[in-house]
Amino acid sequence: MDVAIRLTVNGKAVEATIDPRTLLVQIIRERLQLTGTHVGCDTAQCGACTVHVNGRAVKSCSMLAVQVQGAEITTIEGLSTDGELHPMQAAFRECHGLQCGFCTPGMVMSAVQLLKDKPNATEAEIRAGLEGNLCRCTGYQNIVKSVQFCQSGKQATAA
Repeated sequence: MDVAIRLTVNGKAVEATIDPRTLLVQIIRERLQLTGTHVGCDTAQCGACTVHVNGRAVKSCSMLAVQVQGAEITTIEGLSTDGELHPMQAAFRECHGLQCGFCTPGMVMSAVQLLKDKPNATEAEIRAGLEGNLCRCTGYQNIVKSVQFCQSGKQATAA
């Protein structure tokens, strides 16, 4: 039996009638056409599907949509404001913190959460904070550099 859900995604009210087994990532990608949230593994291992639910980073491929009834959801598309990239998105661009780009949305969402929780994170804390996100291309050097760049606001030279 289908159920009705209400939530707010990127500041917009959303109502849908769904199968109770529908995953949050399915609502985001298939119903709302917000395809920046990627599905990489379907097992919550890679972090490509990371979004913010009520201000906390979660892996949307492991959460049922009914679990977020009434919640505020922010996807990678919702980070920018009035056409301006979020500072973390700009830092990833500036420091070449991406290669193929598949993991980038999840990395950015996790990094935003990381600096919210630890604004003065050390390199080791940044690396530990991003452990739940896999990148198969960059070796993490420029991803870490991107987070540090965003954190400091200083110009950094990408490797």
